[in-house]
Amino acid sequence: MGLTKTDLFTEEQNEIANMAKVLAHPARIAILQYLIKSEQCINSHLVDELGLAQATISQHLKELKNIGLIQGNIEGKAMNYCINTENWNAFKNALGFFFESIETKKCC
Repeated sequence: MGLTKTDLFTEEQNEIANMAKVLAHPARIAILQYLIKSEQCINSHLVDELGLAQATISQHLKELKNIGLIQGNIEGKAMNYCINTENWNAFKNALGFFFESIETKKCC
């Protein structure tokens, strides 16, 4: 089997690109901001807060959960989500290192 395009890049480059891709949607940013503010949330609260359809919110939550930024627990019939602080800090460090790397070099 041949190389995929992502195989041409380092693991770190692919990881940063995947993070950026997941964070590239304003609804996901709004969800993360809501979770940070409330420290937890039940899925149905996001529908009221953001005004998006339940299915749309569920898809965005799935993407955030797949990359590990959030985690969820079932409480009765509801799903309760919160920030996965361990992964959040790892992502913050990876992105911070990426953005800070330019400060040490002079650019044109």
